[in-house]
Amino acid sequence: MPLATETLGFAPEFSDYMGTWDLQKKYHEDVLAGRRESTLLLLEHPPVYTAGKRTEEHERPVDGTDVIDVDRGGKITWHGPGQLVAYFIYKLNDPKEVRLFVSQLEDSMIELLAEYGIEATTVDGRAGVWLLGDGLRRDRKIGAIGIRIHEGVTMHGLALNCSNDLGAYESIVACGIADADTTTLSAELGRTVTPEDVAGRLDEILHAHITA
Repeated sequence: MPLATETLGFAPEFSDYMGTWDLQKKYHEDVLAGRRESTLLLLEHPPVYTAGKRTEEHERPVDGTDVIDVDRGGKITWHGPGQLVAYFIYKLNDPKEVRLFVSQLEDSMIELLAEYGIEATTVDGRAGVWLLGDGLRRDRKIGAIGIRIHEGVTMHGLALNCSNDLGAYESIVACGIADADTTTLSAELGRTVTPEDVAGRLDEILHAHITA
């Protein structure tokens, strides 16, 4: 299916979470009605915690920080400066191909990371993209996925940690996983790589995987 791309904002011009969510809803209605082609939104949010439908109370911030409850799958996570977010308002070729769509998102992040010399993979039973532990470090999550599908059209999408401060994850049980860590592209490389640095290339890879 055709897929357009819109860039909503990178640091210092962050894209507000609630405003972006409202835009997703509008585009979802438009795609369903045939008024708009499927659209990929690339952006960077100001700091915000969002909780998917499966979030449990003990996974929320222990300091009382506000959390936005959303209609995507998955559990609680953080979005903010240094993290590349890609939202898909995408009409699936077959509404039953949810696992295929998720795999395409995972494969796209893995391919991008490989271009930076980072060997990432998927882990059975755990969504997203991971760097496996090496005896000294635990498994580390670098890319998250959370989507919603309504009438065959997706919303939400993926988040790739590029140069964000990992301290934000210390207040939550990120994605409901307590026995692993999080990391970023910059932390693994030892140099700063921002969302804007990788957005264009990820866009190309996503188009190749999803619209092929």
